[in-house]
Amino acid sequence: MSADPGARHGGRGPSGRVRRWVAGWDLWEVPRRLVGPVFTVELTALVLTFYGLLTTTPEYDHLRTAVLICVLGVVHTEIARDVERMRRRITGEELHVDLGSVWFFMAAVLLPPGYAAAVAVLVHSHIWCRAGYRRAPLYRQVFNSSTMMISAFAASSLMSYVFAQQAVELADPRALLVLGFGMLVFLTINSALVAGAIAVSTPQARLSQIVGEWSENLLEIATLSLGALVAVAYLANPWLALFCLPPLLVLHRAVLVRQLEEAASLDGKTGLLNAAAWHVQAERVMNRSKRRDGPPGVLVLDLDHFKAVNDTHGHLAGDHVLSAIADVLRDEVRERDLVGRFGGEEFVVMLSGLGGRGPTELEAVAERIRGRVATFGSRSPPPTGR
Repeated sequence: MSADPGARHGGRGPSGRVRRWVAGWDLWEVPRRLVGPVFTVELTALVLTFYGLLTTTPEYDHLRTAVLICVLGVVHTEIARDVERMRRRITGEELHVDLGSVWFFMAAVLLPPGYAAAVAVLVHSHIWCRAGYRRAPLYRQVFNSSTMMISAFAASSLMSYVFAQQAVELADPRALLVLGFGMLVFLTINSALVAGAIAVSTPQARLSQIVGEWSENLLEIATLSLGALVAVAYLANPWLALFCLPPLLVLHRAVLVRQLEEAASLDGKTGLLNAAAWHVQAERVMNRSKRRDGPPGVLVLDLDHFKAVNDTHGHLAGDHVLSAIADVLRDEVRERDLVGRFGGEEFVVMLSGLGGRGPTELEAVAERIRGRVATFGSRSPPPTGR
């Protein structure tokens, strides 16, 4: 006889509801090999934060600084909402451009490790609640918050130790070196945790997908640098911290402009370069290649019987085919090669740096692409959505 009241009522008791709630977590939809690392990172963040809080003697200055940083983070998120709403409406991206590292690193500079981690999770949670993260699975938010907590804890631990042991003040020129190492620790740990999760969940991901684009890493470095500047200004006069809000809003708008430029250069159905953008970038590649490895090679590809796919299965199925072809092209060329869609079922690829093996290399790449595309015919047609 079961002692579980939920079992006697068909799972309708409290324990049955809990089991159904847990079973409905989005976390179980990720690859099983990723569940363990995600829980490990989250548990580590929780343990470090509580350890840091319990081993630190509460001080009024620390509490006041922590509250002020949280308030600044909230104000920043609120004033940037309109920019983010416009960016998501135009680019179609759901995720928020997170510049919260300004406040996370400011907390790491000014606060003990436990307080810095607590500020990170509070500010990051507010960003999630107010800036559009709620459309993403909850486990992603918890994992991202955990990486920020661990990064802030580690950076704060390093800088607190050096400032205390070496008697370095922020006004000391040596503080520049300490802040630089703190930024390096924060950026390295956060990037390593996120990159590790991507590599485990998507083993075939490209390096740029794992470590992020150079522009994304440069943006993170800029926000960390601004966080260090705000921390120094705060020590001189707490009111000076307010002067960082206008530059942050301008930085948000700069990200919006950059993403609008990228969206204007990409084909909406495949994510490849559109014809105009491909021509512009191809001209640049040709000018560079003539001075180094000789002229690049160009492949022009046309899909046979694509109209029959649209007529038989519908245009939605045709869009799935175009997207699948785009994935093949990305897989079969290098990241530096240019891949574009010329319209309809026509694609073009520019291969640079071929040297004297141009024709042979072009033929090999073209045959690999043709072979992979030919296998599509043996598969079931993609869903039409009808």
